[in-house]
Amino acid sequence: MGWASAYIEKLQRGQEVKFRPRGGSMAGKVESGQLVTVVPVDRVLEIGDIVLCRVKGNEYLHLVKAIDGERFQIGNNRGGINGWVASTSIFGRCVRIEP
Repeated sequence: MGWASAYIEKLQRGQEVKFRPRGGSMAGKVESGQLVTVVPVDRVLEIGDIVLCRVKGNEYLHLVKAIDGERFQIGNNRGGINGWVASTSIFGRCVRIEP
């Protein structure tokens, strides 16, 4: 179980979640400690969407960097790439960022 497992379980049940992620990998989009609201994926994802996902067993609130058919490349806002995932590994989409 990772840091976001409880949030992922709620999203899979169709619930909205709010939490304060920590770290600097999304600086410029989401600052460490800001309150984010994440909803179950409710539309077609686009490049630039901030998503709660699992890549290679790790959980991230990161960006969709590229799309290739049904695959999504996930990365942070500092140029890092986590890898490619299927839509089944993306659990929610960030819809609000607050202080």
